Amino acid sequence: MKPSRFYCFCLPLSLFLVACAPHHDTAASLHQQIPAMKIETGLATGQWPKNAWWEDFHDPQLTALIVKAQADAPDMQIARQRIDLAEAQAKMAMAAEGPEVDFSADAERQKMSAEGLMGPFAITDPAAGTTGPWYTNGTFGVTAGWDLDLWGKDRAQVEARIGKVNAQQAELEQTRQLLASSVARLYWEWQTQAAIGHVLTAIRQEQGNIISTDRELYQQGITSSVEGVETDINASKTEERLAEVNGNLKAIEARLEALTNTPTIKLTPHALPAVEAKLPSSLGYQLLARRPDLQEAHWYIEASLHEVDAAKAAFYPDVNLMAFLQQDALHLSELFRSSAQQMGVTAGLTLPIFDSGRLNANLDIAQAQSNLSVANYNKAVVEAVNQVTRTASEVETLMEKNQHQQRVEADAARVVALAQARYKAGIIAGTRVSEARIPALQEHLAALTLQGQYIDASLQLTSALGGGYQHG
Repeated sequence: MKPSRFYCFCLPLSLFLVACAPHHDTAASLHQQIPAMKIETGLATGQWPKNAWWEDFHDPQLTALIVKAQADAPDMQIARQRIDLAEAQAKMAMAAEGPEVDFSADAERQKMSAEGLMGPFAITDPAAGTTGPWYTNGTFGVTAGWDLDLWGKDRAQVEARIGKVNAQQAELEQTRQLLASSVARLYWEWQTQAAIGHVLTAIRQEQGNIISTDRELYQQGITSSVEGVETDINASKTEERLAEVNGNLKAIEARLEALTNTPTIKLTPHALPAVEAKLPSSLGYQLLARRPDLQEAHWYIEASLHEVDAAKAAFYPDVNLMAFLQQDALHLSELFRSSAQQMGVTAGLTLPIFDSGRLNANLDIAQAQSNLSVANYNKAVVEAVNQVTRTASEVETLMEKNQHQQRVEADAARVVALAQARYKAGIIAGTRVSEARIPALQEHLAALTLQGQYIDASLQLTSALGGGYQHG
């Protein structure tokens, strides 16, 4: 081999091997949080909440509200559109991996300059094949190109996009579970307020009996006007609480209308359920797998790692193949002749040598975004563990309070029964029965409040456990 040829061969190879833009070391990658292997809750072992956990209430009214919210709520529409966008971006990244074939055709009418490079064509000389100065140039044909992606940059981008699609799907499930939990909590808050309003109405009725009897006795001169003042004050307080309850009911209905995207909502009272906590006595990594928000954070980490790979691959040469087959003629009448055919194949090489630090900056950005994804995931893991532990403890505490309040109610009921027996025996007046019933009803109010708090805490625990989410 002649030295000149040898040098001509070695020069491009040397550039290929050593002339790539150098990249510096990036910041160290963060490590994902190691989940707590065991979380003691102190609650009885039970089953995980199923995906449609609200059906356990056997309340068609609640089920209809949740289904409506998950179908039409603006948050669900936004989440679905984000999935569509992520899927379209993934398809675009996949398409970049394959070859591309284009067809093009154009016609151009132009006048040649006698003073320019194409000056001879401005002269009419049939012997030389020039019939200037005007020409109608025509071209049509196909061109093809294919980026070989030798270093996996495009493949890494595809994997990153797929990771984001999975993250958006997990976000949709998170939105669905949050909507179901929010609707259920508002619904049972409404039912609790409705039950409290019913008991307050009963208290007002008993207070009314006492007030009417006191007025009769006063009119007959048996008692003084001062004796019924306390009952009048208590009755006014009851009316005030009833007005507050009615206001709460309207406010809850308005929030449900917004969540379900419904103009008006009319609810009917339903007995409060005795919801039981369903939580295993210990939880390991299953907690992370059952929460869509943690799965979303995990998929963002996966996507960011692939984006780092793509940023690193950008430092290496980009090799692509191009080819064309077309017809080209200065006169349209000659466009379809075989002599007007032209074709070619090109192997292209793009080698980054000096880019003022753009590639390094892009790599730093990708690495920083990856570390940020890991940091967000670590934070979400800690918050998830704390949320489950906190809500489980709250459920357990409210369970004990409810049991204690049931005993208090039973004692108050015995006092009422004794008063009724004495009334029937003619020992006491009827107002004494009403006076005994009011404290019992007030204890029932306290029981309803605790029961509503217990239901709400149980729903929060269900949400903290992922709401029965099953990741793919």
